[in-house]
Amino acid sequence: MSDSSAYRVETTSRLAQWRIDNLASCTYRKSDPFKIGKWNWHLAVEKNRTLLIKLYPEISNITRDSPPIASFIIRVVCSAGDRKSLIHPEITDKKLKNNDDFVWAIEVPLTGKFIIDIEFLDLKIVPLEGGEPCSIWAEGSTQKQSNVTALVSLGKMLSEGIHTDIVINASDGSIGAHRAVLAARSPVFRSMFSHDLKEKELSTINISDMSSEACQAFLNYIYGNIQNQEFLTHRLALLRAADKYDILDLKEMCQESLLEDIDARNVLERLQNASLYQLPKLKASCLRYLVKFGKIFDIRDDFNSFMQCADRELIAEIFHEVLAAWKGF
Repeated sequence: MSDSSAYRVETTSRLAQWRIDNLASCTYRKSDPFKIGKWNWHLAVEKNRTLLIKLYPEISNITRDSPPIASFIIRVVCSAGDRKSLIHPEITDKKLKNNDDFVWAIEVPLTGKFIIDIEFLDLKIVPLEGGEPCSIWAEGSTQKQSNVTALVSLGKMLSEGIHTDIVINASDGSIGAHRAVLAARSPVFRSMFSHDLKEKELSTINISDMSSEACQAFLNYIYGNIQNQEFLTHRLALLRAADKYDILDLKEMCQESLLEDIDARNVLERLQNASLYQLPKLKASCLRYLVKFGKIFDIRDDFNSFMQCADRELIAEIFHEVLAAWKGF
């Protein structure tokens, strides 16, 4: 065996084998890197009173950000005399980051040629957004990749106008779209195309209360292709569209986003929209900002003007909050 091949580990998709012809002349040997899953790995043997076998991933950005959580069977097969095999108890869901995380001490003396054989049963990572570890080989990974590919294709259908069959007329321009996609995302659109309405006959939808930019953002969301800045820029228009066309996930996303940056400049507008579109979390947060935190006094003139034209039911809620705050003072 040449010097270069003495450090090479042979692999298949989940199996790794390192053949060692002779360890008598050295006390430490580390294999070349070998790839299993997303990581490069090393095996190392260290001979002292016992023989230590180590398995660990190579230090890299991916190892630091997503260390592998491994399940595997490792065995040593010795070819001297009668072929014998030493098998370590199965390792399950062990996080491996450095060369001290898995060390197998073998007290039985090994002479002659031997093979270190590792069968990886599973490799998991913790998603970057948190949660339970998931297998890199599980069906979920395939499904996730399939979903990403499908969304890219849908976005391309919209951006490149592939086989569009309906035209949406915004206040300052027109955009081509697809009936099937719109109908799948909105029961209102589905009803338009299922009954003998003018939208079905003329193959057009008039959304005159939206600019072409806001309408494009609305379609981009429906097709799974919206960018974060685009969403933030048009979220009030998107909220109106979500309510009008009964797209509940978009409506909830708008509410969650509007909760994040309430301040003195926008709180009254947010409160009005919360009341108009029935967004209870946003309404409660605006009332809390105004009453409990006393910001109602900082915008007294704007608040007085707001109260003159606000819905009577909303005015009653505001006074209820004020009275409750005074009682608790």
